[in-house]
Amino acid sequence: MFLGITVKCGRVTMEIKEKLTQNLKDAMRAKDEVRKSTIRLALASIKNMEIDRQVELEDNEILAILQKEVKSRRETIEGAEQAGRQDLIIEAEAEIKILESFLPQQLTPEQLFQLVQQAIDETGAASKRDMGKVMKMLMPKVLGRADGKTLSQIVSTLLAS
Repeated sequence: MFLGITVKCGRVTMEIKEKLTQNLKDAMRAKDEVRKSTIRLALASIKNMEIDRQVELEDNEILAILQKEVKSRRETIEGAEQAGRQDLIIEAEAEIKILESFLPQQLTPEQLFQLVQQAIDETGAASKRDMGKVMKMLMPKVLGRADGKTLSQIVSTLLAS
């Protein structure tokens, strides 16, 4: 305590929710409509989950929601490609870039293969029947840093060989 002010040290990074809120304010000041609407939708998803659970979400739960939002936009891109809607593709890609800026750096395919191989070795998995054990071990390690679909494809491929 210095001159009646309590100084808190040790907090290096902002929580994800605070970072989203600050970025929303910045987007509003800059009149960046895409960024503003994307962050508002993400914050609304977080708030809805908090209301459903009646607790404030932890950062790892918020990461899962953001990952889900990215997945939703990727599905939108797939549908828009089939419909020939280039405008929707461009919009969804911009939203994905915004959402990914709040996620940890994505793992490379090589890093994923290495993690999967390590999990297979640790669990003693020998066939595709053991895929659940491997995925259960991997998901907390890659939360927010890899897509679950990609991860399950790698696990399946390595267990089949």
